[in-house]
Amino acid sequence: MISLETQHFKINRLLLLIIGIWPLQQSNLTRFQFIFCSSILITSIIFQLMTFVTLRCTADHITKVLSSTCFSSMFVIKYTLFYFNMEVMKELLMELQYIFDGLKDKNEVAIMQEYNCNARRYTMVLTVLGVCTIFAAIIALFWSRILYIILPNVSLSRRLPVKFEYFIDQEKYYYWILLHINVALCIGAIAMVGIGTTLIAYAQHTCGMFRISSYRIRRAVHVNTLENTKLKENLILKGIISAVNIHRQAMKLSGLLVSKIQTMLFCLIIIGVVSLSLNLFQIFQIASSGNDVKEFIFPILFVTVSVLYMFLANYVAQVIMDHNNDIFATVYDVKWHAAPLHIQKLLLFLLQRGAKDFTLSVGGLFVGSLECFATLGKASVSYFTVIYSTQ
Repeated sequence: MISLETQHFKINRLLLLIIGIWPLQQSNLTRFQFIFCSSILITSIIFQLMTFVTLRCTADHITKVLSSTCFSSMFVIKYTLFYFNMEVMKELLMELQYIFDGLKDKNEVAIMQEYNCNARRYTMVLTVLGVCTIFAAIIALFWSRILYIILPNVSLSRRLPVKFEYFIDQEKYYYWILLHINVALCIGAIAMVGIGTTLIAYAQHTCGMFRISSYRIRRAVHVNTLENTKLKENLILKGIISAVNIHRQAMKLSGLLVSKIQTMLFCLIIIGVVSLSLNLFQIFQIASSGNDVKEFIFPILFVTVSVLYMFLANYVAQVIMDHNNDIFATVYDVKWHAAPLHIQKLLLFLLQRGAKDFTLSVGGLFVGSLECFATLGKASVSYFTVIYSTQ
């Protein structure tokens, strides 16, 4: 029996357990973890917005603060909305487990193992990138201290690359402030990587279900080429029915996942586009004014993460749609003309179903695909151009 929790979602489970949002394991401890982590993330945004109260609200100051708070808001949105949808995620994972338990053919199990390996690669690569991002952010925060240790003649600066207002003496409590910022970064990075890779792993397994459907169709029609008997015709019908069943289950699970988290996805799309536009503007402003190189680090990190997240989300949706289309391409390619007439009519119904596009849309406005990624990228650049033209 395939165990999702211990075999297919092992790394994802570990990441989500750290911040208390693994759907299959909830307790009073995990609820405390959620309260603690969400408080850290929310207060990090509040303390950035408080600079509007104590500092003069110039256009440069507003764009600089909003560029960082929009990105931080992505942490909060993803973390909190995933927590409130955990019961749905639990049901989806259990449904996926039930489907996997019904796999009897060793080739079908091998297909699932292949997609499990793909999901694991995504998880490992994104986890390494997340660690590198955290490391780069911490380097940026401690840059002046590192230079002071290497070159004692350099003056020690305690100015943060991102503006915060804690209403306390920031010189005296500088390291406590850094601790709060670093903890928020770590929690946010774990949430982004853990939740993102879990959704990617789920999508990869639904792709495996689409692939199994194609496999069952090929196997069913191949039975007919061996021997044309009544028994073989029954086997063909059973094979096609089983292929249609797992195809419908894959479409249902994919659509259900997107429908349940579409509020989270819609908010992330809007905030992501705004964050990308503002941080592109910040990079241009820093380059134009000739400021310190370390000022580039956070805006570049924000832009890189935003673009990568947009691309992966749309790429995964594109892959799911392509796997769905492959099923109908398989129906075209098999030797359907050698099957009995009533089998050919059944295959014709499958081909008619392929005329309808299967898409994963968010709020009916955004259809996940590489084309949507290009559209969001163009929109971000357009907004950046508008912001720059107003300066």
